[in-house]
Amino acid sequence: MKTESKQIQTDFLVIGSGIAGLTYALKVADHGKVIMLTKDNEDESNTKYAQGGIAAVIHEPDSYEKHIKDTLECGDGLCDEAVVRMVITESTERVIELAEWGTKFDKMPDGEYDLAKEGGHSEKRILHYKDKTGFEIERALLEQARSNSNIIIHDHFFVVDIITQHHLGVEVNKNTPDVKCFGVYVLNLKTGKVETILAKTTLMATGGAGNVYENTTNPVIATGDGIAMVYRAKGRVENMEFIQFHPTSLYNAAAKRPSFLISEAVRGLGGLLRTKNGKEFMQKYDKQGSLAPRDIVARAIDNELKTLGHEHVWLDCTHLDPDEIVKHFPNIYAKCKSIGIDMAKDFIPVVPAAHYICGGIKVDMWGRSSIENLYAAGECSSTGLHGANRLASNSLLEAVVYAHRAALDASKAIGNISIEGNIPDWNDSGTSYPEEMVLITQNLREVQQIMSSYVGIVRSDLRLKRALDRLNIIYQENEDLYDRTTVSPQLCELRNLINIGYIIIRSAMKRKESRGLHYSVDYKPGEGSSRKF
Repeated sequence: MKTESKQIQTDFLVIGSGIAGLTYALKVADHGKVIMLTKDNEDESNTKYAQGGIAAVIHEPDSYEKHIKDTLECGDGLCDEAVVRMVITESTERVIELAEWGTKFDKMPDGEYDLAKEGGHSEKRILHYKDKTGFEIERALLEQARSNSNIIIHDHFFVVDIITQHHLGVEVNKNTPDVKCFGVYVLNLKTGKVETILAKTTLMATGGAGNVYENTTNPVIATGDGIAMVYRAKGRVENMEFIQFHPTSLYNAAAKRPSFLISEAVRGLGGLLRTKNGKEFMQKYDKQGSLAPRDIVARAIDNELKTLGHEHVWLDCTHLDPDEIVKHFPNIYAKCKSIGIDMAKDFIPVVPAAHYICGGIKVDMWGRSSIENLYAAGECSSTGLHGANRLASNSLLEAVVYAHRAALDASKAIGNISIEGNIPDWNDSGTSYPEEMVLITQNLREVQQIMSSYVGIVRSDLRLKRALDRLNIIYQENEDLYDRTTVSPQLCELRNLINIGYIIIRSAMKRKESRGLHYSVDYKPGEGSSRKF
């Protein structure tokens, strides 16, 4: 039987409540009604878990040109230089705005910002709040949003799909011109009903997809929902082969997901990577040693583990000032202490874990996707800033810059957009509740195992083909289940992760070179690549 779907209308619709979604919402709220949707608690996002900080040029000896150069070098020849220049030159203004909104970045006794240095950066330029910068930014922005009467936040609302002409009976494919986004179908987790939200403009700010892998630093909500929805709607998605594995997540065999991140700033303070035999090894891979770009460090650790047969390497901070360790990394220190590790006295066991997707929904310099009236910002987007590898702490910067620019564009356009009034209700006739949840949980485990085994830090043509063959079987099983089952968050997240895995594999198969985060044993570094390893 057809479900009676509640229909809601708004000017601006925001999907996701991290730094990108909140910044955008605050900026467009003066121009109309804003509805923000988040599938969990309103403060649960990838932003919340960002430890290190946000990169920006604040004062000399740093300069925009230095930050631009670092970003381009890290991106291994695939950055869009015009985008890099735009984001970096707008960095100072955007972080000052975050501070004005209440973010309490750490300062030195003289009142200047206490800037940190991370891998790939030539200068100290990372603004931070201890070792939980994202948590502090999220707190400040949420306070602002809650006090704005034009912003309504709906938590525990799971977006199932964006609405386009397809839902009006029009055939839509990748070559269809003028595909438009009219809003979304969303599962209200409090009522169990699918509702329809129609909007003049929609911002996709759904974060990353780390949970397509077994080990990830991402929270469990990071299932690639926004990217998968846009892909299914025939929007343009690109560069999904470039998956950044953070080199140093805490190795703890008894831990649950997500993997606990040991911030790059620990190495910025002087922490050194060592094998389990106690030998420092990064100098043989890169002249920057333990502070080389993340793709190089992650591959180096992966190589050492496979060569030596060890399950982790060590991060050594024992030569650092204990007071400085506790001052800069109280959260990390406490976490390590809770499992019997004193950072000032003991080596920390670390392994790489899936951390960040450099590709995503293709957008222009104003955050506009290939689907009309649909914007994207933050990790779910592909702007051209990161290229083949993201420079540490450029992600929060990218999110806030693109949220700002998307808000400017959407605010100008809103007066010329009308809400489509002919959208059908969600139709789940002929479906029933799943009899066995194990069908979903088992397929999820298989997807994560396939991606981790065959599409991880080091790849090959054979591994990719095997991954695609295995994933196709799971895809067919899950689509059949989706067609005959009432939607649930678990089913939809699995569907999205299968889509994400497929896009990553297909993107990796198309790239006939090793470049940045995509490293294949079958191909040498491509022309223009700066990587030898």
